[in-house]
Amino acid sequence: MSKNKNMDKSKKSIVIFSGIAVVLLAVALIIVFNGKNKGENEIGSPVSSTAADLVIPKAEITETAKFYPLKVEDTNMEVLAVKASDGSVRTAFNTCQVCNGSPRAYYKQQGDVLVCQNCGNRFKMDMVEQQRGGCNPVPIMKDEKTDDGINITIPKDLIEKNKELFTSNWKTQ
Repeated sequence: MSKNKNMDKSKKSIVIFSGIAVVLLAVALIIVFNGKNKGENEIGSPVSSTAADLVIPKAEITETAKFYPLKVEDTNMEVLAVKASDGSVRTAFNTCQVCNGSPRAYYKQQGDVLVCQNCGNRFKMDMVEQQRGGCNPVPIMKDEKTDDGINITIPKDLIEKNKELFTSNWKTQ
């Protein structure tokens, strides 16, 4: 009889252990997928389902361009921010003004330049936000944003107003 009791305890332990493992797995999956649904992309960058003011902490901006993905309705957008050689933080919409309409009309950093992924034009970091027109990122000028010394805030209405710069197939190829 005592052998059966030990067998029953062993079976109960296995059942309890299995139940705990299933619960822990379920909790882990909820945490992972809940983060995705709360506006994060695969690398944890913020993505809003509706446009809101974009607040960029100046302390996180370096000479390496940082990209901030956004979404206005069904349109994917992106703002880039980089520290220029004079120490100022420069911002722009990450789409090429000339190549606009192409899914590859966006910039990636290579060394100290931004390169249009559609036409290959190279654009110096110090030129971000300095000029409109031509094959360069669409600048977000000083009078279009707020700089309180700690954060740069790009208003929701400016983001929404520039939604048409990004086509429905932007960054899809």
